[in-house]
Amino acid sequence: MIPLKDKNPTHRVPVVTIALIVANIAVFLYEVSLGPQLEQFLFAFGVVPNDIVGSFALGQIRIGALLPLFTSLFVHGGWLHLGGNMLYLWVFGDNVEDKLGHGRYLVFYLLCGLVASLLHVFIDPNSTVPTVGASGAISGILGAYLLMFPRARVITVIPIFVFLQFVELPAVLVLGFWFVMQFFNGLISLGYETGGMGGVAWWAHIGGFVAGLVLILPFRKYR
Repeated sequence: MIPLKDKNPTHRVPVVTIALIVANIAVFLYEVSLGPQLEQFLFAFGVVPNDIVGSFALGQIRIGALLPLFTSLFVHGGWLHLGGNMLYLWVFGDNVEDKLGHGRYLVFYLLCGLVASLLHVFIDPNSTVPTVGASGAISGILGAYLLMFPRARVITVIPIFVFLQFVELPAVLVLGFWFVMQFFNGLISLGYETGGMGGVAWWAHIGGFVAGLVLILPFRKYR
């Protein structure tokens, strides 16, 4: 099921959500212009677990090796990858931003992305494949949305063979189903070689979602 829109009005313009979407699109357009140099760019700004783990060797932490934990959140591997992530961010991010405020929302987003990347590194520390995408941070937004707006109505499209069925479902069902799928695929991916199942960092999604569920409590309480 693919969420298209929620019926959950906000009281302020989601400037940070919009800025994040614009930034991700801008970076991707730059990626497209790189041509043969794109692979080098992905290795430089994506999360390579083996490099992250190596930065802690002998107690020597190389800051340059840790920066991809954040820069990877703005890099994507293709149009569908980018489009899917930005759709979820647009549908669910504005309400979380509305509740937290712009500044706290941005910090919350980055922290969820950091936790997501770290869990991915922990699960597959020997991987030399760069992981990119905002999905870990966006997963945190989904976790926060689920906790704060479980009954919000979400207009969703469900592909049934060659037909598209549009239905209105509660957020708890849409996001609950999404998380179950991530967890199920994450368990399956544990049996695969380095690189995971189909190149998708399922455990980054799981880590980001759980981080969102946990972190939204102090962030929201503080407000």
